[in-house]
Amino acid sequence: MGIFDFAKPNNANQRIDSVKDNLMTLTDVIAPSAVSVTPKNINISGVTTRVYYAVSYPRFLNDGWMEPVLNLTKELDISIFIHPIDTADTLKKFQKKVAEVQSQISLKEERGEVRDPELEAAYRNLEELRDKLQQAEEKLFNVGFYLAVYGQDEAVVNQAENDIRGILDSRMIALKPALFQQEQGFKSIAPLSHDELLVHSKFNSAPLSSFFPFTSFDLTSDQGILYGINRHNSSLVLFDRYSLTNYNSVTFATSGAGKSYTLKLEILRSLMFGTEVIVIDPEREYEYLAEATGGRFFNISLSSDHHVNPFDLPPPAEDEDPRDVLRTHIIELVGLFRLMLGGLSPEEETLVDLAIQETYALKDITGDVNFADMEPPLLTDFEMVLAGMEGSTSLISRLQKYTSGTWSGFMNQPTNVDINQKFMVFSLRDMEDELKTIAMYIITNFIWGSIRRRLAKRLMVIDEAWWMMKSEDTASFLFSLAKRGRKYYLGIATITQDVDDFLRSPYGVPMITNSSIQFLMKQSPTAIDNIQQTFNLTDEEKLLLLESNVGEGIFFAGLKHVAIKVIASYTEDQIITSDPSQLLQIKAARAELRAAREG
Repeated sequence: MGIFDFAKPNNANQRIDSVKDNLMTLTDVIAPSAVSVTPKNINISGVTTRVYYAVSYPRFLNDGWMEPVLNLTKELDISIFIHPIDTADTLKKFQKKVAEVQSQISLKEERGEVRDPELEAAYRNLEELRDKLQQAEEKLFNVGFYLAVYGQDEAVVNQAENDIRGILDSRMIALKPALFQQEQGFKSIAPLSHDELLVHSKFNSAPLSSFFPFTSFDLTSDQGILYGINRHNSSLVLFDRYSLTNYNSVTFATSGAGKSYTLKLEILRSLMFGTEVIVIDPEREYEYLAEATGGRFFNISLSSDHHVNPFDLPPPAEDEDPRDVLRTHIIELVGLFRLMLGGLSPEEETLVDLAIQETYALKDITGDVNFADMEPPLLTDFEMVLAGMEGSTSLISRLQKYTSGTWSGFMNQPTNVDINQKFMVFSLRDMEDELKTIAMYIITNFIWGSIRRRLAKRLMVIDEAWWMMKSEDTASFLFSLAKRGRKYYLGIATITQDVDDFLRSPYGVPMITNSSIQFLMKQSPTAIDNIQQTFNLTDEEKLLLLESNVGEGIFFAGLKHVAIKVIASYTEDQIITSDPSQLLQIKAARAELRAAREG
């Protein structure tokens, strides 16, 4: 008949009691495995907890005084207990207190003593509060403010305590640990609505309103573009990168997390506000975006019709000395040749430096003339000058693949790229992998020279920036752009999925610190520890990045950061999507539309 035999009540009752004894209750599920209580701490399943209570407050409390504590990157809980006080009883006590204070003031006057400003202020405050209580404009409350800090060990808790005390002490709010009351304190912190500490201060309605705890960082401003939705409070993350100390950003995410999608969305919205955009695109992901917005698309490869001459010189600005412009460009060219030729010895570097100067001199380009409209030399001119120098045999043999070999079509031609456009994309997908770093260096150098000719609000996006971080010369050049770009109203947006390669470079962390905006999206378990250490993330934020869906992450802007979800309209999504299935559908729809027009 099964477990319960109703024909034998005694047996059945015994079996029912046995089953009940073996059932797991909700209490069993949520109860910790072990609890250790000491006078100053309580350890719950290996997590050290310390509970504090507030014992004194300043005369005036400002709105949002609790916000810096709530937004600390620490694990903490706060409980606020508010107990109403009967107004009638309070008024009777107030009348007695007012009479006592008034009597003290009168006695001082009779004795001819100097008046006491504190006593007079207390009298005025009591009278004002008594009037408001009588008119029901204010009410009184007993308020308990309790705070619990969590950590792996006591040292972590002590550090968190120092940080919190530093904030609250500056606001004249004194905290004390609940000595010998940690158990009662923890029960008061737990979401059970049990105030077991009973450490209260009296507040009327106005200062009590400053305890409002539901605060979070907002990145909503009156200007800028929409980046997404704040996942904490569903507010809009509206922000202007050009309102910060620098205009640079870094975006880290795994493949498929939506990093390129996010930057395309920012590009599309930035173009609407008049920002000029230049993209270095290693995978030809931005071609349709350029086509849809009327931009220019340049496919850079060995067989491409588009060429960039590395010897092009930026024209000196009005406040620049031509000698400085020429000298800086020569230094950048030495870095390029160091990259192209697989490194240079000190002797070879000296030869290259002299040969570059002589190459420019052949075209009458020196620091003493205005070379803005002069024709620059080519790589073959440099090879010719180098051939006339003693000890250059090895350099020439390594250089020939760029001047007359397989790779000559890329850089040994006059520049025929017009960069004076609102939106430009330089695609390197068809460039050989071993040349991509060199090509990115040449193109960014060319773009930098063009940017300095004319002041305009610009954004330069470098997708898969880890290519440039592989070489110290290209990483150094990229870092110099990040530092100098603000002067020319330029923001550098770097995107990478290979976080370790980026951070391994000596310029990786400086690039992050010189970027006012950081966007962290879904991360792989192998990279998350480096990310957590670099950005000082809490364990909760680390978990958030590991479990983020496509288009979700943490958005840092200056000192603020929020959890964000990137959203796009249907039309924007059709323009910027990188999803292969969507791209096939869009391609099929275009083909049908084209066929219908031709038919």
